[in-house]
Amino acid sequence: MTAETPITNGCILLFVKSPEQAPVKSRLAADIGEEAAGELYRNFVLDILETLSGVTATMRCALHVCVHPPGALQQTRKWLGNDYRCLPQRGQNLGERMRNAFQAGFAEGYKRAVIIGSDTPDLTGEIITEGLRRLEHGEAVIGPAHDGGYYLIGFRSDTFLPAVFEDIPWSTGDVFAATMKIFRQAKSDVAVLPPWRDVDTLSDLQDFRMRREKSSFADSRTMRCLRSRDGEK
Repeated sequence: MTAETPITNGCILLFVKSPEQAPVKSRLAADIGEEAAGELYRNFVLDILETLSGVTATMRCALHVCVHPPGALQQTRKWLGNDYRCLPQRGQNLGERMRNAFQAGFAEGYKRAVIIGSDTPDLTGEIITEGLRRLEHGEAVIGPAHDGGYYLIGFRSDTFLPAVFEDIPWSTGDVFAATMKIFRQAKSDVAVLPPWRDVDTLSDLQDFRMRREKSSFADSRTMRCLRSRDGEK
């Protein structure tokens, strides 16, 4: 396979929350307010979707927007428009919801799938593409986040390992380590992508803005939102 060969039968599962029906960016909201955090999160999602539109076109793979809570499905469709396939997240906790999303995708016939979250608006298409490509031969792929979690996880349908979603200390700095321990115990061939930084706290946001002000991401919706919030053009 060459670097230009598209992946077929692949699916990207983007996990999003409804800003109207679920708390979003709660740690950030504690510093900048719920309304500002909600507006910022909406721009995170739109920037990620723009990146994913390029990935899906190049790689010829599907995109499912997985919505939490399930009751916000119609509201999310109204927000994002008709260009995206929106599906409800199912499960009592994050682990169950991710496991069920993978199982639903594989049940539809996709041979490989990756889940990405919506806390990394500047995640590049190259990284996501690399994640999909690693599944051409590897059994699994994961992208560690600087806060101890992960921003991407993926499997082939024939190497799916549901155990990585069980007994994980979600919302802590031990998520990635606990997940990797399960991969090692299962002797799974898991590829590790470059680390990326989530935007969860005010410190994350300040670091994010400083890093991206003079980058190709400077004209993104997220960056324009930040400048508008501070009265800049």
